[in-house]
Amino acid sequence: MATLVFSSLGTMLGGPVGGAIGSLVGRQFDSALFGPSARQGPRLKELAVTTSSYGQILPRHFGRMRVAGSIIWATELVEHSELQGTGKGAPALTTYSYTANFAVALASRPILGIGRIWADGKLLRGAEGDLKAGGTMRVHTGAGDQPVDPLIAAAEGERYCPAHRDLAYVVFEDLDLSEFYNRIPSLTFEVIADERFDLQTVIGEVIEGIDASVPLDGMAGYSSEGSPATDLEVFEQVMPLEIDAGGDTLFIARERRQEAAITLAEPAAATGDDDFGGGAGFTRRRAPQSDRPAAILRYYDVGRDYQASVQRPSGQPAPGEPATLDLPAALDAATARMLIERTARRVDWSRDRISWRTSELDPGVAPGALVALPGIAGLWRVREWEWRESGVELALERALPTGADAAPLLGSDPGRGNPPLDVPLAETRLMAFELPLDGPSGAPDRARAFAAASGTSANWNGAALYADRGDGQLLPLGASGRTRATIGTARSVLPAANPLLFDRGSNLLVSLVDPDMRLAGADTRQLADGADLALVGEEIVQFAKATALGNGLWRIDGLLRGRGGTEAAVDTHGENESFALLDARLTALDSGTLGSDPSRQVVALARQDTEPFAAPVLLGGITLRPLAPVHPRTVMSQDGARTVSWTRRARGGWPWQDEVDVPLVEQAERYLITLGAFDAPLAAWATDTPSLTIDAVTLTRLAMLAPGSALHVRQQGTHALSHPLLLCTLP
Repeated sequence: MATLVFSSLGTMLGGPVGGAIGSLVGRQFDSALFGPSARQGPRLKELAVTTSSYGQILPRHFGRMRVAGSIIWATELVEHSELQGTGKGAPALTTYSYTANFAVALASRPILGIGRIWADGKLLRGAEGDLKAGGTMRVHTGAGDQPVDPLIAAAEGERYCPAHRDLAYVVFEDLDLSEFYNRIPSLTFEVIADERFDLQTVIGEVIEGIDASVPLDGMAGYSSEGSPATDLEVFEQVMPLEIDAGGDTLFIARERRQEAAITLAEPAAATGDDDFGGGAGFTRRRAPQSDRPAAILRYYDVGRDYQASVQRPSGQPAPGEPATLDLPAALDAATARMLIERTARRVDWSRDRISWRTSELDPGVAPGALVALPGIAGLWRVREWEWRESGVELALERALPTGADAAPLLGSDPGRGNPPLDVPLAETRLMAFELPLDGPSGAPDRARAFAAASGTSANWNGAALYADRGDGQLLPLGASGRTRATIGTARSVLPAANPLLFDRGSNLLVSLVDPDMRLAGADTRQLADGADLALVGEEIVQFAKATALGNGLWRIDGLLRGRGGTEAAVDTHGENESFALLDARLTALDSGTLGSDPSRQVVALARQDTEPFAAPVLLGGITLRPLAPVHPRTVMSQDGARTVSWTRRARGGWPWQDEVDVPLVEQAERYLITLGAFDAPLAAWATDTPSLTIDAVTLTRLAMLAPGSALHVRQQGTHALSHPLLLCTLP
């Protein structure tokens, strides 16, 4: 008796005459297909994570697949330390970071390259090949002549380092682990193994003397973890395969290679008690319906980053527990829906069975052959035959009519995924400045330096900040953090205005570094509480209204000018000045490390930046500089003497309270009054009270010496002089 070697595949070997030879040839293919080991890998599973264990199966991948791989080499984590805050009076802080060196094996056959990489579900490498974490990556495609990896060779010694030829793997060198809780993350890789592949690619690499040029339409990728027989069984679930092992070559095709169906002779009658059909010579029956009809197809959906997905056929579910077909292939939803629809229709037709007895020997009537029966419609496929005394008995099943398994035009939905954004890393942008003393919470003898670090898009992971004191040496200031400050460029020139009045007539156009950034207005109470503070050039302003003009351009109106003691800058604006929103997203800097040199800069460098971004420190010294006095007054006495007086202000004392003197934050109250130029005054006075009396004789002499000269007063603080206040002009 000759039967199907692979009964689940629906195909067979030679015919009645060549059956003996065919079965012998079939045995050699049995050994090649099934292999000596009975161990099989999983068919389909949720996306696995990178592991490292001895004896783990390393699959063969075809097309494009997302795989986990296996770690085959690694070193201990590398610790990096950086000392920060070494300025005078500042506490020293040592920060630690860790990197990893390791190799991950991906495929047991050569590949073309690597696409995207996911780490803990986030993109570690984008489709454009950009690595989104610090470090480098090298891809070894598994070529037969690939060299050893230099990092592994340096660590292990070249004589102990294999080249892993015919094995595709990647090596990470100094991969930054700061975003993965200082551990090697769970990695999955998009392996690009072939541009195109078919069944011959999958089976032909393992078995010689095979012809399996079967197109795998709609399959973007496939992973093989078992024997070739397992692969054939997997594909046969959704596409019937015909196998012919009657010769020296194993032929596998979607349809048997026959020019036409073989017409059988009339059935032969039998008289034996155990013979079927009796005088008719044949019997026809319908096989019982499977108690587990194929109703679910699981696959990897390319539209959902290769996540496991399911599709079901249309129609009312059949009785019984539905069977799930696992197809470890990358498909789109439409292809998967078509495959399960065809499978469900094909199974129902094959339930029609006929047992047929013939007295003629035809070598072409072999298991898998298509035959036609006299007096019975349709085509039939030979499943098995047996040569008995009463004739050749054939077991037949109904072959599908043309188009019977054609899937209707039905919609398919893979479900909504939540893929991580794959956008280029943003470029770093930076502003650096000092800010005025912050009342009781600030240290009056220490500068308040800040950096407004940001990126040109939301895909910005922060930057390392350094201080350049003017000598080119970079001193670490720490990391900026990932929160982006709102910064941009002023596209119009802010006109001069009175800092004592609410400026309703002026407005400013601001272009933010990222069009997705936003500004918000504030009401009067919020302005009084310090909302919407912004630095424009070297003037601090507040704005009550912000209007979006599109593409990151904003217009701000309703301005309060010269805030925080910057009234001297209200008439110094120029074109393309920097703009920064002064809020909680600023990064505090160590002023000791930054120094006080006028040419000092803050430098930012992120891993995606091609070169560092440097910014000067604006508002230099404003924290320690006293505020300029206000409210000048002049009184002439009867004897010709002139008394000038003023009202002092104190750093950090921003609330103006009636009848309450602002506390002084300087070591002593002192003032310097000068006549004429500041660098070469005609006369100078020092006082520790907010007034000065010039007698008539001195006043007359100075008026004759330098008529029209201006008299200014500046407060002498602990660390600096304030800006001058014009008291009067001599006649």
